[in-house]
Amino acid sequence: MSYSITLSADGLYLILKVTGNINRRLAMKYNLEAHILGKESGVNRFLIDLTESRNVDSPVDTYEFAYKDLRSEPGINRAARIALLVHPCDHSYNFMEIVLRNSGLDVTLFADRELAERYLLAASRLEWVRKQRRSDHAFAM
Repeated sequence: MSYSITLSADGLYLILKVTGNINRRLAMKYNLEAHILGKESGVNRFLIDLTESRNVDSPVDTYEFAYKDLRSEPGINRAARIALLVHPCDHSYNFMEIVLRNSGLDVTLFADRELAERYLLAASRLEWVRKQRRSDHAFAM
């Protein structure tokens, strides 16, 4: 398993790329490093690319990650906007999105990189949802 953290080409968000199985201990390590770099760079938006990774935690571990690990670490920016990019056939992160969002984090799961990037670049989550609805409506006509 490996990971890398880079600034996007436009400098507006950080990209955390994870390869291999991931658990809550590794996720905490990677996220903390990304959030520290984000603070240093003045960036509070993160694309977490998990397309080559699989969550191997139990539901209990996922809950503990959201409600215990992330909340107790002052280096995590709880106001950050986070896009989790996953492989379209991987559902191992579905429960994680629900728990993270319920814990108060701005996290959304994507299987399409372009949509994830648009979400990160939108002024607000509400603006992004409105644009998506208008876009969906245009296709329905």
